[in-house]
Amino acid sequence: MKILSIETVDVPGVKETSGIGTGNDFEAEVIVFNCDCHTYQQVIALFCQIIPGMTSAHAFELAWQIDHRGSAIVFQGDVKSAETIGKKLSAGGLRVEVRY
Repeated sequence: MKILSIETVDVPGVKETSGIGTGNDFEAEVIVFNCDCHTYQQVIALFCQIIPGMTSAHAFELAWQIDHRGSAIVFQGDVKSAETIGKKLSAGGLRVEVRY
């Protein structure tokens, strides 16, 4: 049997930090629920039009999750943005909840 020695190497500039916060780096999130009344194309189009930075590939992934799991978190960020996005998605006919 060959025994290997293990050497510990210090990596400069790497620090671990811990805190007592909630663990969330956002104030609110927008959840969309499955309603079986929209096509994937409709949901993808709404997400891409309304959610900043949304790509069609990511919108498809979220639509699939909503279809197969019943819901998906589609946005996390500040309260004002979450409320605005939630209202617009709801106006588009989607079942939406904004959680704080």
